[in-house]
Amino acid sequence: MKNITTLLFDLDGTLINTNELIIASFLHTLDYYFPNQYQREDVYPFMGPTLVETFSSIDPDRVDEMVERYRTYNLAKHDELVTEFDGVYDTIRTLKENGYKLAIVSTKMRNTVIKGLKLMNLYDFFEVIVALDDVTEPKPHPEPLQKALAALGSTPEEAMMIGDNYHDIEGGKNAGTLTAGVSWSVKGKEFLQTFDPDYMLDTMSELLDILQVSTVNK
Repeated sequence: MKNITTLLFDLDGTLINTNELIIASFLHTLDYYFPNQYQREDVYPFMGPTLVETFSSIDPDRVDEMVERYRTYNLAKHDELVTEFDGVYDTIRTLKENGYKLAIVSTKMRNTVIKGLKLMNLYDFFEVIVALDDVTEPKPHPEPLQKALAALGSTPEEAMMIGDNYHDIEGGKNAGTLTAGVSWSVKGKEFLQTFDPDYMLDTMSELLDILQVSTVNK
């Protein structure tokens, strides 16, 4: 494979398990405006796009207040509902120890990205964070990935985008990087495979095998 030096990671559903937090936040918000109209499975399609995109498709006249209600609840419940995925910490630590450039490319706001990284003790591993409030166009537009690559001094040819949603895979393709999907996506491995990622990870540690990274420090 190409000489990969740079790894761009989505955050939610990829490095940290925010699935229950996101689902609960959507249901809390939607139940306020549309009581008893939304079930758990109904909000799965909303996971990945920005909140503005999602709420605009539901009620264009109340987008701002719905986003505010969602974020208030989400922050209040964050530490209670966010958990770690198996193998993520050890894999990210090993990549950092082996000299890889690491960045977060997320459709969340920067303060919430940092909150999640710090909660899972991942914050110090990442040189660059590109969040929703850092860009004009979110994933799958290439802008967030291009901004991360520029900050790291990397080219698309030496980078891989890893994520749990089609926005991550399409964003990587649009920016010219390799792509990897994660099978623990709440939307399912089969769904993600339809977007033809270059790799599909069943565990985060498989990334070390793909990159042929030794678990012993260089």
